[in-house]
Amino acid sequence: MVLTSADEIGGKPTGYTLSEAAHPWKVFRDAGHVVDFASIAGGTPPIDPASEHDEITDEFEADATVQAGLTNTAKVEFVETDQYDAVYLVGGHGTMVDFRGNEHLARIVGEMADSGAVVSAVCHGPSGLLDVELANGLRIVEGRKVSAFTDDEERAIGLAPTMPFLLSSELEAQGAVLVAAEPWAEQVSVDDLLVTGQNPASAAGVAKEVVKILTTLVRAEKAEEQAASDELRAEKDAEKAEEEQA
Repeated sequence: MVLTSADEIGGKPTGYTLSEAAHPWKVFRDAGHVVDFASIAGGTPPIDPASEHDEITDEFEADATVQAGLTNTAKVEFVETDQYDAVYLVGGHGTMVDFRGNEHLARIVGEMADSGAVVSAVCHGPSGLLDVELANGLRIVEGRKVSAFTDDEERAIGLAPTMPFLLSSELEAQGAVLVAAEPWAEQVSVDDLLVTGQNPASAAGVAKEVVKILTTLVRAEKAEEQAASDELRAEKDAEKAEEEQA
């Protein structure tokens, strides 16, 4: 998981949205995956004080392993992408300050996409997809189905004037095929190995789709390994049969 390090936007306190980290964390953990935390500046990322709390966020904040990881998150420039099967960009208005234009985050997203890993993000997290170019020369969102916090949702909470840009509009400007539901409704979009969600209500859904993809990839990998093993066994059996006939 990658989190923002920005604690202010437009003169108001901000950070990452707690539920957008906690709900996916629970999905990943319950599926048996190990979750590491990274942030733009490293150290302890700020929680947006406007974050809502529930049983899952309480569990997240009470988990000793989580808190140890969040107290000393890795700085994005030191993240080695070959150690991971997926990256998840946690949302929150802070991401609008420090995700876009960060060369180290762009490297992580680009390298993972190019290597066939899963790239995912929710709400304002897709700001970390902006301007990211792949090895094929295309932007990662170009021609891809993407969901993110909509301009209407931004206006509805009165923060559009304080944003450096409107996220959904910028994604569309870079060629994304924006898929949006009604404000505050869950919307998760899956385009090959790119998984995105519209708002906090979509966070757990994004994680569930990531888990589905990872499970499919693991099964495919195991099937290939089994096929190779069967082929090798058949070759050895054939060699043994020839030796016995001789």
